[in-house]
Amino acid sequence: MNHPTTDQALIYASAGLRACAVGISGIMLALHLVTLGLNAWMIGLATSLGLAGCAFGTAAVTFVADHWGRRATLVLLGGLMAAGGAAFALSDGPGVLLAAALLGMVNGMGRDRGAGLTVEQAMLPQITGAAQRTGVFAWYNLTVDAGHAVGSLLGGLPALFRARGGLDPLASYQGAWVLYSILCLTAVACAIRLSRAVELTAREPIRRLSPASRPLVIRFAALSGLDSLGGGFLTTALLGYWFFRRFGVNEGLLGPLFFIVRILNGFSHLGAAWLARRIGLVNTMVFTHLPSSLLLMTVPFAPNLPIAIALFLVRESLVEMDVPTRQSYIVAVVDESERLRAAGLTNLTRSVAWAIAPAAAGALMRTLSLSAPLVVGPGLKIAYDLLLYRAFRHIKPPEERG
Repeated sequence: MNHPTTDQALIYASAGLRACAVGISGIMLALHLVTLGLNAWMIGLATSLGLAGCAFGTAAVTFVADHWGRRATLVLLGGLMAAGGAAFALSDGPGVLLAAALLGMVNGMGRDRGAGLTVEQAMLPQITGAAQRTGVFAWYNLTVDAGHAVGSLLGGLPALFRARGGLDPLASYQGAWVLYSILCLTAVACAIRLSRAVELTAREPIRRLSPASRPLVIRFAALSGLDSLGGGFLTTALLGYWFFRRFGVNEGLLGPLFFIVRILNGFSHLGAAWLARRIGLVNTMVFTHLPSSLLLMTVPFAPNLPIAIALFLVRESLVEMDVPTRQSYIVAVVDESERLRAAGLTNLTRSVAWAIAPAAAGALMRTLSLSAPLVVGPGLKIAYDLLLYRAFRHIKPPEERG
């Protein structure tokens, strides 16, 4: 049987590899579909379908992963993602690609917030003490964002394939999707090696949320959905499309830009763990997230590309600090046997909201203004911050009580 630290390393590796694949898809998805002649609405629809697949996957694992086995569930999810990437590599039919986005959970957000996250969120506290929990989640998310960063950089491969390999535009994207599938399969190999320590033990019966936990989790999940509705207007695919249309940049610049973004996201997780020990989990979530939304609202008014990039990067250094603190908070305020359900329901509302928003964002870009999502999205996130603080500031996790 693996030592708990070995299981942690395998979870980190699996999540990081999956995140690397997601980073690639976030950069390439919209530009690949542009190459096929699809418009902004169709790109938004494809992004929404991929996120709808993530939502369906999250709903499934929330209720069946502890019956199927957490390791087996991660293996299945990775296999479906690899199949989706293979479809993008082998087909240029829009209908096939839309179906593959849904069934393969092809994530155009550029951030992995899919079903695998829910399973891993339940696994980590199973092999971690309460005092180390937020720190472990911080390192987990640092690994994930390192994967996002490398994936964003690799998202520039199509430009390299065209410049150095002489490939035509469509073939250059299809070649990069092959790498995407390989990364997903390597993540599967890591999940297979996990020990039984990550599974729900026999002494912990699988049960529904208790009467005490249910209203708390439902309220937290609803607010998380509002946050993600705002985030769905701001997927990497649509932000990349905005930079492409506004300033004429392609994946040759977008890849390095989002590489830097993910590095900033990753190190902000460690800062979040440090800050949470001093001011608490809820305060850290709200007081870092709110200014990041205000900053993003200024990006459409930037007079040139360097200023837009600078404002965007400052925003990205703050926006992810609520992620490890939110994950740590929801598994801390419920019973151990309720963690998968609590994490799953929270992530499910997030996935559903992410799935709805990109198609709406694409429609707004086409009919109202190219920059409309950069105002609507942050506005929804600000509302989430204020409501979250009001509802949860007095509900403390165990380490903050007394």
